[in-house]
Amino acid sequence: MNNIREKLDDTTIEEHRLHQNKTHEKYWYRWGPYLSERAWATVREDYSYNGDAWSHFPFEHANSRVFRWGEDGLFGVSDNKEFICLNVALWNGKDCRLKERLFGLTGPQGNHGEDVKELYYYLDNTPTHSYMKALYKYPFKKAFPYEELVEENGKRGYKDKEFEVYEIDGLYHDKETDDDPYYDVFFEMAKDDENPDDLNFRITVHNRSKLDSGELYISPQIFFRNTWAFNPEESKKLGGKPILQQDEKSNNLIHVKHRKYGDRQIVFQPSPGGFGNPEENQDQQHEVEDIDPVLLFTENDSNLVKLFNEKENPTKYSKDAFEEYLVNGKTDTVNPNHEGTKACAVYHFKNIPPNDYVTVRYKFTNDSENKIFPTNDISIIDEDEFDSIFDKREQEADEFYWRITPMPISDELRNVQRQAFAGLMWTKQFYNFTYDAWYNGDPDIKPFPPPNRANGRNKNWRHLYIEDILSMPDKWEYPFFASWDTAFHCIPLAMIDPEFAKRQLDLLTREWYMHPNGQIPAYEWNFNDVNPPVHAWAVYRVFKIERNIYGREDRVFLERVFQKLLLNFTWWVNRKDSEGKNVFEGGFLGLDNIGVFNRSEPLPTGGTLEQADSTGWMAFFSLQMLNIALELAKENPVYEDIASKFFEHFMLISDSISFEYELGRNMEGNCEEVAKQNLWNEEDQFYYDAITWDSKNRQQLPIRSLVGLIPLYAAMTLEPRILEQFPGFKKRVDWFIENKPEMFGRNIVTMTKKGVGERLLLSLVNKDRLQAILTRMLDENEFLSSYGIRSLSKYHEKHPFEMDVHGQHYKVQYLPGESDSGMFGGNSNWRGPIWLATNFLLIESLQRFYLYYGSDFKVECPVGSGEYLNLAEVAEELGYRMIHLFVPDDNGERAINYGPYNKFLSTDPYFKDYVTFFEYFDGDTGRGLGASHQCGWTALVAKWISDVGMSCIRLPRTPRASISTMRTTDSDMIDEVKSKRWARRKSAKSLVNFTSNVLELSEEEKRQHTLGGTHTGLTPQSSVCSKIARDALGEEVEEENEVEISSPSEQVNEEDKDGDKTIINKLKDKMKKMNFVNKSEENTK
Repeated sequence: MNNIREKLDDTTIEEHRLHQNKTHEKYWYRWGPYLSERAWATVREDYSYNGDAWSHFPFEHANSRVFRWGEDGLFGVSDNKEFICLNVALWNGKDCRLKERLFGLTGPQGNHGEDVKELYYYLDNTPTHSYMKALYKYPFKKAFPYEELVEENGKRGYKDKEFEVYEIDGLYHDKETDDDPYYDVFFEMAKDDENPDDLNFRITVHNRSKLDSGELYISPQIFFRNTWAFNPEESKKLGGKPILQQDEKSNNLIHVKHRKYGDRQIVFQPSPGGFGNPEENQDQQHEVEDIDPVLLFTENDSNLVKLFNEKENPTKYSKDAFEEYLVNGKTDTVNPNHEGTKACAVYHFKNIPPNDYVTVRYKFTNDSENKIFPTNDISIIDEDEFDSIFDKREQEADEFYWRITPMPISDELRNVQRQAFAGLMWTKQFYNFTYDAWYNGDPDIKPFPPPNRANGRNKNWRHLYIEDILSMPDKWEYPFFASWDTAFHCIPLAMIDPEFAKRQLDLLTREWYMHPNGQIPAYEWNFNDVNPPVHAWAVYRVFKIERNIYGREDRVFLERVFQKLLLNFTWWVNRKDSEGKNVFEGGFLGLDNIGVFNRSEPLPTGGTLEQADSTGWMAFFSLQMLNIALELAKENPVYEDIASKFFEHFMLISDSISFEYELGRNMEGNCEEVAKQNLWNEEDQFYYDAITWDSKNRQQLPIRSLVGLIPLYAAMTLEPRILEQFPGFKKRVDWFIENKPEMFGRNIVTMTKKGVGERLLLSLVNKDRLQAILTRMLDENEFLSSYGIRSLSKYHEKHPFEMDVHGQHYKVQYLPGESDSGMFGGNSNWRGPIWLATNFLLIESLQRFYLYYGSDFKVECPVGSGEYLNLAEVAEELGYRMIHLFVPDDNGERAINYGPYNKFLSTDPYFKDYVTFFEYFDGDTGRGLGASHQCGWTALVAKWISDVGMSCIRLPRTPRASISTMRTTDSDMIDEVKSKRWARRKSAKSLVNFTSNVLELSEEEKRQHTLGGTHTGLTPQSSVCSKIARDALGEEVEEENEVEISSPSEQVNEEDKDGDKTIINKLKDKMKKMNFVNKSEENTK
């Protein structure tokens, strides 16, 4: 490993914290944003007879009814077991309820399923949560339109767009007055320099109106998750209920007493936010006294009298006391003894002037010495020192994220990447579910579960015992894990926190998650459902990312998870290949409505659905297991045998996806196998699903969808050194070639033809089929969009696939936006939109093919353009198109905001810099669809920005050769670099390097990947060991001459070299300003 990596690994302050956490020196993970954004209407809280989770625990109950399995809240923070919780409550003096949590529509209420109807943004967050920042936009001139949102969306059908909260005039923008009568509520948390249990909170509220003052109650809350009501006897054994008590002397200090954490304190600082009467003129106005917080106390117990007409409540004071006190004026609902299990501090700002702001500060700590200072009747904190903590944490966050992507990229891309990482961190959640306790119910809690629930949902997952911090797809719309989502989350997660990423992947294969039969649970609505087998791919990818960015190889992790994935692979083979033909079923496989039938249910036609995507996924799974086995075989030869096993699996699947066999007689009358077409359609040159009834009756379903592209995922190159390094594996490969020549004769696996660099290729498609599929995929009239690859060909817009079965009509038509049916809840659509996760795998596959075929194999991209690109260039182009979803075009508008409000959302000064990461995107316009904060797999864009961001400077929807650049550039880095430089074609060496970079190849692998004898060149720009970083530290680097595949006029000129020097100098200046940890001193301690 080179010197630069040794110098910079673990040298930022945030990396130092991560190291302390890993070595158990300090537990920086203990406190984080672990509350859900929606605990109501979840499967875990559903104790109904019919499994109607949406109705059983509605939003209207959430403020008054205690949760059994986990808490939620606005900007919620808790410990890692959610015993102590903190959140923010707001009231504008007009709303019908206290804003303690985000509001949204249930599945039945939304015309496209469940949907949050609030405006909030994740702005920053570090892996240890040493610094977190988020924004909520709260209207004050009008009451929040709860009923209007439900009613208006109820009027709309599947073919209508959803009604959004920003469409209501006067709420966030008043068309008549051109005013913005709302508050920007910025929430920040910063941990102490050395103490991970010392938490500092700051809420800054800006009045964005230019005309009106507004009233606001800001009420930070602290409460205990209710664990005592569900098992009172157990609670007594453990010392009874925890308690919050106001200090005897300081009326702004609360003692927090919990059996796990002992005695801690939370202090609420008086706010300097008082203002004069807005009716007075400026000369008459004067500042009034500080706003002192008023502490209120109650119990975190249900109001059963209010909810279920019970005669009495479990306790005198209930969960909804603060809402009753503030909104309804019922002062007797709070405990006058100033104690309970839920407390808040109320800051009442009677008027916040236009364009002004207020600040609320509070501290929660286990060490108050020299931090909290008692006075006569209040305790105070040093505000200068307090605010300096936030300044330091924010600077450290800047340095950490610059270290992740040190190369010069535009400000826009850096902003998108930073918010993508922030979203990943904010969507961590404490997930709590124990099947036995859920099924049996709790004797002292109502409603009690019906006795026959065992015949319902998830009845064969009795072993589940989950209480972990998990990465959620979206903490409001999907506040539960989904196994294949998790796998994709871990790719960008590994860039910033490989330990947490590895933990996520490991957990899903542990015995309290994975079924004893080897199945990985899908998601809580139906753990039995089947998600695509991407876990092995993610495991190996995370292993390689950590190796390349941080210089560490965690082989223990790789081997541990690999052993359990063997069980999962066996489950797939035994359960999803019913006839042992190596052609797999699988069900919906995460692609919801992509098929003509619901693929999770029995076919209305009878028979079995043989799925091209399921079979492609299993070939992909086999190759990933082969990859891992060969990696482990470097230190343990036992894994050579296992590698051979997965090589054999892949061979059989590869042949079966395109051919089936039956015994026949040849011309001489001898018995032989006769191959027939299977899932490959020779006429259409595409893969389709097929319904089979018996050996002689099969019907293909000619739908051009992602199903037919997924077989491209299964591609892997074998280097010559692999066969030399592992003679046992080579012997098995040679045996197959010699004894199964008919397989290779059908040219399904390119094993006997060596490609560039003497490589061999394992692939489901040969060169002809690859070219045929790409001809469709790169056609803008079929799959290729301005923003990536569509999930269904646009061909089906005018040529829908239709089928009548038993009087029922079925149709698949291109739908670029939302679904037109309620299949799988109607909240997602795979019949045309763009999904980043599947696009990510397609791009990766093209790069693997490029390593085999090299620069000579080119395809027209887009079809009809006359421009021919090699596959690395195609991959790069698709990456640019995905990035273009998030960056402004020439009008300053982002594709994700497409529609009549795009200008407002993309150019308004208080909206334009905030990016939302949607679940999927319109196949024509790029408009964001589905869950609006799907910061999990949509955060994959952060990885792509790191890989190609420096060269992604052209505007969205402009030609590839365009030199029109993003208007906002990283001015302190690349102002001097001319845009024409980045628009040039890449050298062969550069493209190999780019491909090796994105695939996270090791240094050894990069040396092996040569093109015409040329060394691969630079290491990843996402890695700190890049050439520019080496130069920035003053290391002497021997310059290598690059041979470009271009005319002499396109060679790099002296002006470009000067640009390089300028970048290097800027990087040097940047690194000099960074606050690094001195590793030698640290090692001495």
